[in-house]
Amino acid sequence: MSAPATKTAPWHPRHNPWLIAATVVAATFMEVLDTSVANVSLPHIAGNLSCTTEESTWILTSYLVSNAIILPMTGWLGRYFGRKRLFIGCIALFTLTSVLCGMATNLPFLIVARVLQGIGGGAMVPISQAILLESFPPQKRGQAMAAFGMGVIVAPILGPTLGGWITDNYSWRWIFYINIPVGVAAMLAAEAVVEDPPYIRGARAESIDFAGFVFLAVWLGTLQIVLDKGEQDDWFAAEWIRWFGAISLASFAAFLIRQLRAEHPLVDLRVMKNRNFSAGLLLIAMLGGVLYGTTAALPIFLQTLMGYPALQSGLVLSPRGVGSFFTTLLVGRLVGKVSGRWLVFTGFALLSVSSFWLGNINLQISPANVILPVILSGIAISFVFVPLTTTAMGYLRQDQMGNASGLYNLMRNLGGSFGIAMVTTFLARHAQVEQAALVTHLTPYDPAYTERLAAITASLTSLSGGAAASRQATALIGQTVWQQAQLSAFVYNFRLFGVLCLLCLPAVFLFKRVKGGAGAPGGH
Repeated sequence: MSAPATKTAPWHPRHNPWLIAATVVAATFMEVLDTSVANVSLPHIAGNLSCTTEESTWILTSYLVSNAIILPMTGWLGRYFGRKRLFIGCIALFTLTSVLCGMATNLPFLIVARVLQGIGGGAMVPISQAILLESFPPQKRGQAMAAFGMGVIVAPILGPTLGGWITDNYSWRWIFYINIPVGVAAMLAAEAVVEDPPYIRGARAESIDFAGFVFLAVWLGTLQIVLDKGEQDDWFAAEWIRWFGAISLASFAAFLIRQLRAEHPLVDLRVMKNRNFSAGLLLIAMLGGVLYGTTAALPIFLQTLMGYPALQSGLVLSPRGVGSFFTTLLVGRLVGKVSGRWLVFTGFALLSVSSFWLGNINLQISPANVILPVILSGIAISFVFVPLTTTAMGYLRQDQMGNASGLYNLMRNLGGSFGIAMVTTFLARHAQVEQAALVTHLTPYDPAYTERLAAITASLTSLSGGAAASRQATALIGQTVWQQAQLSAFVYNFRLFGVLCLLCLPAVFLFKRVKGGAGAPGGH
C-alpha cells in the first residue's frame, strides 16, 4: 500500500530525541501517578480533614472531571499558546497545585486544588505523546512509545503501593509534596530541549470556541460525576442521576454538532475519518476499562476478603509494573519488525488468559495465585499499548498528532472510568443476587445447613454456653455466606473482563497495515 500524501515535510528536532523522551516521560509519570496515588490515603485524609470517607472521594472525582475536560482541548491549546509554552505551563501549574494540595487544611480547599491540578495534568499526557511522536523518526516511534508506556502503564500500578508506603511512614501530605522536585527538574529540562515544530510556531492563533468549550465541560463533567457516584445512589433510581444523564447526553449531542459546523472547532473530529485512528480509539477505551477495572477490583478483594493490609495488597499488585517495564522495552524493539496487528492481538489474548486465570480465585489462595496472573496482565498490556498507539497514529500527519493525542487519551480515561463503574456496580449487584440465592439454603429443612450449624455450635458450647454458642454459630455461617457471595461477584467480574478482551480480538483486524516503520504511513 502506498504511503498517503502529506501536507507538511517531516520535521526533526535539534536535540537528541532521547533527551526529549526523558523529559516528557518524567512529567508523564508524575501526572499519571497522581491519578492513583491518593486512593489508599483517602481514610487518612478524611480523618485529618474531619470529613467522611464518602466525602473524601471528591478528591479523586474533582481531579478526574477537570482532567477529562482538558484532554480533548489539548490540540487547540497547543496551537493557541504554543506546545512548548503550554507543556512548561502545565508542569508549573501541576507542581504549584501539588504544594497547595499538601498544604490543605480543609476539604473544600483540597478539592479546589485538585481541580486546578487536574487542569495542569490533563494536557500534560497528550502533549507528551505528541512531542514524542513528532520528535522520533517513524522507524523509532515504537521505542518512543515504549518509553511513554513506562509512565502511562507502570505509574497507575505503582501508585497505590507508593501512596500506602508514604502515608504509613510519613503523612498523606507527602504524596503531593514528592511532585515538587520532579516538576522543577522537568520544567528546566523542557525549557532546554523541547521546541515547537514549524507548523505550531507558524500556526494562526484561533479564538476559542466558547460554545464548544461549554458543551464539552458540561458533557464530560456530568458524565464523570455519574460514573463516579452512580453506584452510591443506585444509578437511575436516583432523580439527580437521571437529570445528570440527560444533561450529559444532550451536551454530547450539542458538542458534536458544534464541532462539525464550527469554522475553527475546539476539537477537530475529522481525524476520526482515519480508520486506524478510529479503531485505535475503540481498543484503547477497552484497554483502559480492563486496566483500571482490575486495578480497582484486586485491592478490594485482597483487603476485604483476604484480610491483607493496604500496603501488602499494593505489594502483591506491584509485580504487574515489573512485567510491564521489561516487556515494554522488548515490544518497543519489535514494533516495526513484527506486524502491529499481531502484537496487539497477542496482547489482548494474553490479557484474556490473565483475566480468566483471576476468575479462578478462592478464599484459600496464596499471594502467588494473584501475583502470577498479575504479572501476565502486565506483560499483556505492554503488548497492546505500544503497537496500538503507533498503529492508531500511523496514517496521521505530524500536525494532527496534538489533536489526535488528546482524543486518544480521553478515550483511555473514559474507558477507565466505565471500567471502575462497572466493577463497583457488578460487585454490589452480583453479590446481592448470589447472597439471596445462598440464604435460601439456611433453613432447618436443609441437612447440610443443620449438620454444619450443629457442629459449630458444639465446638463453641464449651467456650460460650449453649444459647450464645447457637447465636455465634449462626453468625459465623452468615459471615461465610457473605464471603462466598462476595467471592462469586469478584469471579464474575474477572471472567467478564476476559470476555471483553476476547471481543477485542476481531477488532484488531480493522487496522490497515502501516508500512515504512512503526507509526509511519506505509506497512509491516
